[in-house]
Amino acid sequence: MSAMTTGERHAVFSLATIFSLRMVGLFMILPVFSVYGASLDGATPLLIGLAVGSYGLAQLMLQIPFGLWADRFDRKKLILIGLLLFVIGGAVAAQATSIWWVIIGRFLQGAGAISAVVMALLSDLVRDEHRTRAMAVVGMSIGISFAIAFVLGPWVADIFGLSGLFWVTTIMGVAAMLLCVWRVPRARQAQRQLPPHYMTHLREMLAVPELRRLNIGIFTLHLVMTACFVSLPPLLVAAGLPVSQHGWLYLPVMLIAFIALIPAVIIAEKKHRMREVYLSAVVLLFVAMIALAFAHKGLVALIISVALFFFAFNLLEALLPSLVSKISPAGGKGTAMGIYSTSQFLGAFLGGVTGGALHQWQQGGGLFLVLAVATMFWLWRAYSMAQPAYLHSVILQPEGEGRGQVGEASPGIGQLLSEQALSDIRALAGVEELVVLPDDALIYLKVDKLHWQPESLTPWPVRIIAT
Repeated sequence: MSAMTTGERHAVFSLATIFSLRMVGLFMILPVFSVYGASLDGATPLLIGLAVGSYGLAQLMLQIPFGLWADRFDRKKLILIGLLLFVIGGAVAAQATSIWWVIIGRFLQGAGAISAVVMALLSDLVRDEHRTRAMAVVGMSIGISFAIAFVLGPWVADIFGLSGLFWVTTIMGVAAMLLCVWRVPRARQAQRQLPPHYMTHLREMLAVPELRRLNIGIFTLHLVMTACFVSLPPLLVAAGLPVSQHGWLYLPVMLIAFIALIPAVIIAEKKHRMREVYLSAVVLLFVAMIALAFAHKGLVALIISVALFFFAFNLLEALLPSLVSKISPAGGKGTAMGIYSTSQFLGAFLGGVTGGALHQWQQGGGLFLVLAVATMFWLWRAYSMAQPAYLHSVILQPEGEGRGQVGEASPGIGQLLSEQALSDIRALAGVEELVVLPDDALIYLKVDKLHWQPESLTPWPVRIIAT
């Protein structure tokens, strides 16, 4: 396999940086707003929670439209439009004296739901054989951005105040726009219509029980995370830790959590203990909620509880997408991830509202007890999950002309493979599932690498373009 070209490396780095700048800007508010936002006109804990979670509502509403527009219009222009909305939202929130204007600003920031567009443009700019690696780089940038946001947010707010924090996010948005203009090339893309079977495919993904469990999981995880940070910063202040010092708490906690994450993921993936590690992480999240409920007046106990929370959160954030990828039927990963992301944003929005409402009407540890109950429900639903099969996706592309006739079930493959050839590939050792995408002239396989050999494809005119 050839190495990435200079242009491909620039595209990956630029798009990952754009993604990171936007994510840092969105999340920097989370560890400080419930303290600083209390001074805004009309602020109540409920409205503070709405301001924290409103970006999730906007993403929930607009991520699917942006994804569909990405197949119809210039993707680079769509990214710029999304970033412009982010910049406008940051400027509105920076000048706000009322909580309602911050809510509007945060909604506008979330309205630039460019995640699917960035991924689509990345697919255009990177060759098939490097696409998985490129996606992994962007995925890593999301986790790093989350950690950076929690460390920088308290420090930036202490130096510049709440208005200055939003101006910094606005500057980040402008920097991302300039990077997009100067460093991200335009790509040739085919305009596509929404496939006629899309809704049927969507219903099929919604009907997969194991995927439903994972969607409940990511919904609950982000509900818990957003609700926690409506209540947690004031509790840390009340326990004697000023907001300006919160970054010094999050920095070592995040570092320890990321270090501890590595052996846990290795055990899950390499030792084939995914179910056990996943359920253990949910249990740990439950323990963290109980600890926060009863340790909210002691600083040391709070710090230990926060450390437990971040370890469980980061571990689950790493495991859940991997589980979705493993369980998704061949050719259905994109739709499954779309439903997964929708569940995530819904959880973030409802977490902000729920956290604000409970913090307003129930002081002390009541919020965390409610979140513990939500986590226990998640654990109950997750407990019956089976150990996932350790299958890997392989994407094949037919090559050459005139090698066989087109079968009736695969008219778009282009006179490259007969139905008999597809049947023979499906029968190869280690192949668990085969799906043909006629419009894209691609074949998706789910294979067990312990029994599958790539060399077994030699008799047919196909090449592996992604694994």
